[in-house]
Formats: sequence, C-alpha cells, structure tokens
Amino acid sequence: MAKIMIVVGHPQTNTLCEALGRAYKNGAESAGHDVTLFTLAALSFDPILHHGYRKEQELEPDLRRAYNALAACDHLVLVFPLWCGDMPALLKGFIERILQPDLIDHENTENAMNRAIFRDKTARIIITMNMPVSIYRFWYGGYALKLLTRNILNFIGIQPVRPTLFGMVATSKPQTRGSWVERVRTLGRSCA
Repeated sequence: MAKIMIVVGHPQTNTLCEALGRAYKNGAESAGHDVTLFTLAALSFDPILHHGYRKEQELEPDLRRAYNALAACDHLVLVFPLWCGDMPALLKGFIERILQPDLIDHENTENAMNRAIFRDKTARIIITMNMPVSIYRFWYGGYALKLLTRNILNFIGIQPVRPTLFGMVATSKPQTRGSWVERVRTLGRSCA
C-alpha cells in the first residue's frame, strides 16, 4: 500500500481537473492505497512568498497539512490546467510556500547544493490544455512539464516523474472527457 498525495492546482472548483483528481483518488483507494486530496481552490493560504528565501514565512494550517502529507507520501500527483503556457499562479505559489522551510534550512550549509529533500518519492503530472498535445510538446517544448519535472520535482529528489496530458479540452465531447476520467482512475489503481 502506497501513501499518495494529490494536488488539484486549479483555482476554481467543479472543474475537469478536480474530476481527474477525484478519479485518481477513487482508483487508488479501490486498490487499497492511502490517499490525501488537496483541492487548492478550497484551501486557505497566501500563495505569495513575501520574503523570498531570505526569511521563513510561517505555514498556515492548510499548508502545514499539505507539507506533512508531502513529507509522508510515496507518490505525488499534480493535476492542473495549462494557462499562458504554465501552471496557474496558485499552484506555483503553493509549491513555493510548502518547499520554503526546507530550502531555507539548506542555505549556508554543506548541503546547500544538495536539495534532494524528498527522495524515494515518485510523481505523476496531469495537465489539461486547450491545444493539441503534440503542438504543446513539440512546438512549445512542453515548458510547464519540463519546469515541474527537472527544475522542481527532480531538484528536490522526486523521480521518476511521469506525465499525462489531455488536449483540446474546450472542444472535447463528454464521452472523451469521460474516457480521460476512466484512464486516470486506472492510473490511480496502479499508483502510476
């Protein structure tokens, strides 16, 4: 049994991203995994890192719960829409805030360049978008996916990171979205 943390990074509720996050959770729980789901639209926290990494900003209760879930999990799932070629600002702020205490702790130490603070964890990134996935990957270079994989998750020790991308969401038919939800439920069952 794995401990799984799911973060839905859409700033609105009742979205396809939330349905995908819940499908992953349902699939994982049906396979006996322990799952904690965080829907950022429902959390109460300041997403702005006001002092950067110069001074620690105390975590609000919702962020403290999220940090504890991240520290305890074996597998992290991030679900979000592609906005302006990147993740929504709320998700970026969430990531910066929960990582800040550990990254500050490493400053000015012999481990300052070794930021692999969350080793032995894997991740799945699920991105929805209103363009064809092939255009996103090959024309735009999959920027948000690379940013999250290499510059954030691998940097803090989480690997491997596996992507699942769904394109042309705005014009997709209900049966197509339903098949995406089932695909994600299957991923949850296998904790992949």
